[in-house]
Amino acid sequence: MLRLKLHWQIAIAIFLALIAGISTGLLPAESPGRGFLTAGYGFIGDLFVNALKMLIVPLITSSIIVGVAGMGKGSAIGRLGARTLLFYATTGLAAILVGLVLVNIFQPGIYNGEPAKQLLALEASTEDVEDRVGGRDASDIVEIFIRMIPPNIIAAAANGEMLGLIFFSLLFGYFMTRLDDAYAGTLYRFWEAVFEVMMRMTDLIMRFAPIGVFGLIAGVIASLDFTEVADFLTILTKYALIVAGALAIHTFLTLPLFLRYIARVRPAAMFNGTAPALLTAFSTASSSATLPVTMECVEDNVGVSKKIASFVLPLGATVNMNGTALYECVAAMFIAQAYGLEITLGVQFIIVLTALVTSIGVAGVPQASLVAIAIILQTIGLPLEAIGVLFVFDRILDMARTAVNVFGDACCATIVARLEGEETNIALEKT
Repeated sequence: MLRLKLHWQIAIAIFLALIAGISTGLLPAESPGRGFLTAGYGFIGDLFVNALKMLIVPLITSSIIVGVAGMGKGSAIGRLGARTLLFYATTGLAAILVGLVLVNIFQPGIYNGEPAKQLLALEASTEDVEDRVGGRDASDIVEIFIRMIPPNIIAAAANGEMLGLIFFSLLFGYFMTRLDDAYAGTLYRFWEAVFEVMMRMTDLIMRFAPIGVFGLIAGVIASLDFTEVADFLTILTKYALIVAGALAIHTFLTLPLFLRYIARVRPAAMFNGTAPALLTAFSTASSSATLPVTMECVEDNVGVSKKIASFVLPLGATVNMNGTALYECVAAMFIAQAYGLEITLGVQFIIVLTALVTSIGVAGVPQASLVAIAIILQTIGLPLEAIGVLFVFDRILDMARTAVNVFGDACCATIVARLEGEETNIALEKT
C-alpha cells in the first residue's frame, strides 16, 4: 500500500482543515453543530499540543547530554573540534541576528497597525501573556543568567524553566566525559537509551501530527469570520516571506563574507561546488539524509580533505542548524508581536540565547523546529496555542532552512580546512 510521506499528510491535513474550518464558520453562530465541531477541533488540537509538551523535558535533557558527551570524545576536544564548534556558534548567532533585525523592522505580527491576535484566533489574553513574560527589560539580563542555574533542577523541569535545564544538561554531558570509562560508559548508555526512547515517542506523536494540525488549523479558521480568512492568510504570507528573506540574506551575504574574508575562497565557486547537496537538502528537508551528498561535494568539488570533512560535516548535520535557529527566532518574535507584547531587550535576549542552544539540542529530532519552538515559547512564557498557524507554510520553509543548514556545514568544513592550512580547489589565489 502506498504510504504518503509525513509532509504530504500534513499538507493534505492543512487543506482539509481550511475547508472544514470555513464550512464550520459559515454555520449560524447559535447552531449546536458549530459549537460541537469547534469544540472537537479544540479537543484534537489540545491533545496534540499536550503531547508535544510531554516530550520537551526528557527529550531536550537526553539529546543535549548525549550530544555533548559524544562530542567530548577523542579528537573532538582538540583544536579541530574547538574551531568547528566556534564557527557553528558564530554563524548560528549571525543567522539569528539577521532574523531578529528583519522581524523587528517588518513586524509580521502587526496587521493594519494592530496586533494580529484576533485574526490568528489566539485565545489567551494579552494581559495574561504579559504577566507570564514579565515585561523583562535590559536590567533583567542579569536575572536571566541567575535563572540559568536553578537551585532545584527537578523543580525547574516541572516549571518548564528550560534555560536552567539546558545549562544543567550541558554541564552533565561535559563532566560525563571526565569520568573513568567504567562510569562514563554506563551513564552514556543510559542517556543514549533515554534519547532513543524519546526519539521513538516523538516519531509516534509526529505520526499523529496531521490529525493534530487539522484540529489546530480548523479551530483557528472556524473561529474567524469568512471575511477574515484572507487577512489570516495575508499575515502568514508576510511572516513566511520575512523568514525566506532572512534565510536568503544569511545564505547569500553573511556566509559568503565568512568564506571570502576568513577562508579566503571564492563564494560563487562554493555555491557551484555544493549545488547538488543544496538541491538534495531542499528536496528532502533532511540534513542527515543529505550528508553523503554533502561529503562528496565538499571533498571532490571544494577540495577539503577527507580527514576534516569526515569530522566537521557529520557533526554539523547534528548540531549546526543556522536556518533552524533563524526560523525559531522569527517565529517566537512573530507570536509575541501578535499578542501585542512590548518585546524588550531582555525578552529578545532570551529568544536569541534559547534559539541558539535549542537549534543544537534538538537538531536530530524529526520535525525538530516544532519541538524547538515549543521550548522557546515555554521559556519566555508564551502560550503554545499559536504553533498550529505556523504549519501553514512550514513545509516550504523547512525545505529552505534545511538547504541553509547544509550550506553552513559546507562553509564550516571549508573554513576549518583553510585555517588548518589546506589549499582547497576554490581558494582566491586559484584561477
